[in-house]
Amino acid sequence: MSGADPVRDWVFGSEEPSHRFRWLAEVEARPPGDPELEAARAEALSRGWVRKLLDEQLPEGHWASPGGARANLYRPKYVATNWKMLVLSDLGATRTEPQVALAVERFFGAFSGPEGDLGGSASEVCFTGNAVRMLSRFGYGEDPRLADAIQWLLTTQKPDGGWDCFGRPAGSLDCWEALAAFAALPASRRSPAVDTAARRGAEFYLSRGLLDEGPVPYPPWRRTHYPVHYYYDFLVGLDVLTRLGHGQDGRLVPALDLLLSKRNEDGTWNLDALHPDLDEPEITDYDVFSPFYPFGLDWPGRPSRSITITATAVLRRTGRR
Repeated sequence: MSGADPVRDWVFGSEEPSHRFRWLAEVEARPPGDPELEAARAEALSRGWVRKLLDEQLPEGHWASPGGARANLYRPKYVATNWKMLVLSDLGATRTEPQVALAVERFFGAFSGPEGDLGGSASEVCFTGNAVRMLSRFGYGEDPRLADAIQWLLTTQKPDGGWDCFGRPAGSLDCWEALAAFAALPASRRSPAVDTAARRGAEFYLSRGLLDEGPVPYPPWRRTHYPVHYYYDFLVGLDVLTRLGHGQDGRLVPALDLLLSKRNEDGTWNLDALHPDLDEPEITDYDVFSPFYPFGLDWPGRPSRSITITATAVLRRTGRR
C-alpha cells in the first residue's frame, strides 16, 4: 500500500523493473511461482537492465570478447561473459529465457571436464563458487554437470571451516563464494554434506564477526559494493549468513551495527564504491591483473536501490529494523 513503507515505495517507483523483482524475492521472500513475483520477473526480462544485457549478447551466446566460438568467457574483467551472467542471475533471469540457456551451454562447454574450472583441475574457489551460485539461480542446481563443482567445493574446505584461493592452509574472509553457493541451493536440495560444510563455513565467519581477519582492518570490507563480482564486504557476509539462517546469532551484531550506521535518514543506503575498490594507500599495490573495466549499475556515493534491497532484506531476516 502506497505510503505504508516509504522505502518500498521508493524501490517500486524505480524505472528499473528488476528492483521490484528483487524486493519481492529478497525482502518479502515471495516463493517462486508467486504471481506478483513472476510478473516482476517477466517485466525485468522485457526491459531495463536485464533486457539491455541480453541485447548486448553476441549471437554465439557470449559477451564482450571477440573470437566467436573461441571467445574468452572470463576476460576482460568485469564485462565478459562470466561477469554479465553473474549479474543476470542476481536480477531474476533464468534458464527459461533462451538467451540465458544459450549462454549457459557456452559456459558449461568452456569450463566443464576433468581439466576445467567446474570441479576439474583448474578450479578455484572464487570462480567455482560463483559459478555454482549463478547456475543454481538460473535453475541448473540439479544439473549433473554441476555436481563435480559442488563436490570440489566440499573437498577444498579448510580444517578451520573457511576457503582460500591461493592454496594456503587456512581460510580467509574474502573467500565467501563457496558459502554463497551453498546458500543459493534450496534448503530442500542440500545434501547432508553440504549442510555440514555450510555450518562449518558459517562458524568461520561468525567467529570473526564478519569483519576481523587480523589486527589491521581492511577498509574495502567495510564499504558496500554492487556488483560484488568475487570481492567480499561486510554486507556480502551479512547477506550470505542470514540466507543460511544465522540471522539470530549475536556475533552478527558488529556487522549489523555497521550496516545501521550507514543508513540514510530516509531509510535508504548508498553504494559506497565500485570494484576494484583500491582507494586506500595500504592496498594500492593490489594486483587486479589489468586491463579491467569496472561495471556499475548505480552511482557510487548516492542512494542505491540495489544496496537498499540487500540491506533491508538482511535486517528483516535478523528481526532488526
